[in-house]
Amino acid sequence: MKANAGTDPLVAAVDQGTSSTRFLVFNARTAEVVSQHQVEITQFFPKEGWVEEDPKEIIQSVYDCIERTCEKLGQLNIDLSNIKAVGVTNQRETTVVWDKGTGEPLYNALVWLDLRTQSTVERLINKSPGKNKNHLKPKTGLPISTYFSAVKLRWLLDNVEEVRRAVEEDRAMFGTVDSWIIWCLSGNTDGGVHITDVSNASRTLLFNIHTLDWDLELCRYFDVPMDILPKVRSSSEIYGCMVSSERACVCVCCLGDQSAALVGQMCFKEGHAKNTYGTGCFLLRNTGSKPVKSEHGLLTTVAYQLGRDQPACYALEGSVAIAGAVVRWLKDNMGIVKSTAEIEKLAAAAGSSYGCYFVPAFSGLYAPYWEPSARGIICGLTQFTNKNHLAFAALEAVCFQTREILDAMNQDSGVPLDQLWVDGGMTSNRLLMQLQADILCIPVVRPTMAESTALGVAMAAGAAEGVNVWDLTTDHLPQVVSETFVPQINPNESEFRFSRWKKAVQKAMNWETIEPASLSNGNLGNAT
Repeated sequence: MKANAGTDPLVAAVDQGTSSTRFLVFNARTAEVVSQHQVEITQFFPKEGWVEEDPKEIIQSVYDCIERTCEKLGQLNIDLSNIKAVGVTNQRETTVVWDKGTGEPLYNALVWLDLRTQSTVERLINKSPGKNKNHLKPKTGLPISTYFSAVKLRWLLDNVEEVRRAVEEDRAMFGTVDSWIIWCLSGNTDGGVHITDVSNASRTLLFNIHTLDWDLELCRYFDVPMDILPKVRSSSEIYGCMVSSERACVCVCCLGDQSAALVGQMCFKEGHAKNTYGTGCFLLRNTGSKPVKSEHGLLTTVAYQLGRDQPACYALEGSVAIAGAVVRWLKDNMGIVKSTAEIEKLAAAAGSSYGCYFVPAFSGLYAPYWEPSARGIICGLTQFTNKNHLAFAALEAVCFQTREILDAMNQDSGVPLDQLWVDGGMTSNRLLMQLQADILCIPVVRPTMAESTALGVAMAAGAAEGVNVWDLTTDHLPQVVSETFVPQINPNESEFRFSRWKKAVQKAMNWETIEPASLSNGNLGNAT
């Protein structure tokens, strides 16, 4: 069923990820993509373990994608006034601080993968009772880790004079990428709306997941002033309007990218789960209206709140730092492949890793270990090993990491998953999907509609009160066509390979012991 340019309402989505920005326009009746455009984002690595992006490049990429997509809609003779709402979905945890008077970022965005805060984390843990990294979990659902925004903000306050001065002079605004984008789209210095939603706020370590608001005690723990924080809103309501002289204003809603994928996969029932394969890998399981405490290294997070008067929905999450990023590393750093698509051919040519195991702990290990001192390791090498085996081992590493968090999730929930829904860029790799089914020993289900993250936030935006062009009731959800990959190897072989992987993980532990050096000035490092 194709879009009817004359009558069907459209909903757009800004999908700002770690490696690229996209703008997609969906038909709210059929859930089909009508038009889209994508722009890659530059990542900067000024020092070992440091990962930055330029906030100005991020917002310019959003403007460029919107402009190009609208041009394509014009070529299709589709009236832009058919776009009834815009949703924003974003890389979570990545931290931006900007000057509310000038609209200028005060430093590069510290990306969620960034490790420079390891010494900050150690200091924060050391001041907690019993030196317990889980000290804040009862309120936040999160361990104290380099992953989360409050630690990055603390580093900026401690190390960047321009940020510290702006806070003292009441000029600073803090936000994750969603807040920066929405503030810019809704007027910037001319009335821009400074907000975030519950799914993004729950990834900061400053947000109480029970009261659904910023927590004074948490802010005091990190010594963060509450007046620089954005206002917290639900994931599906009208925040404001995009400012544009050329087209009608449209409403803005937002969801963190993994929450958006959960909605896009239509995991609305307790027990439903999905795994997204992007730069990292993120397995979320819907736990309903009550947060479930993890005893096995997972995160308790707010999945979404679809309306101001609706209850929040919670999830257990297993987060893996390096998934698609390992392919990018093989391409950009090692030159083993010329394109990301080539890795499937190399791995298929090998057919096995032949005992080679790759633990891509480039940013330490996330769930279920939360071990920032781990580093990447390749072991089991022989003279027989070649680049094809390394490619296979890299794909297997993604699958093994997923197996670890799936096992933890099954233990926490007490109800094993009998199949796994998947999405994200890496799922186009059929070999990876088959390996995943073999290593999990359960079917892996891949929707043919690959844009689950963008679709999810478009659904939330279209369903917002006052927009009401997308019906999220069960009878009206879009019908999803999918492909299922079933396990094809003996479970004993799967267990043997997984046990070897876990042995390799232990070899990667406790590698890094030196504190990263602090930055001595507040300039925008390596921004273009």
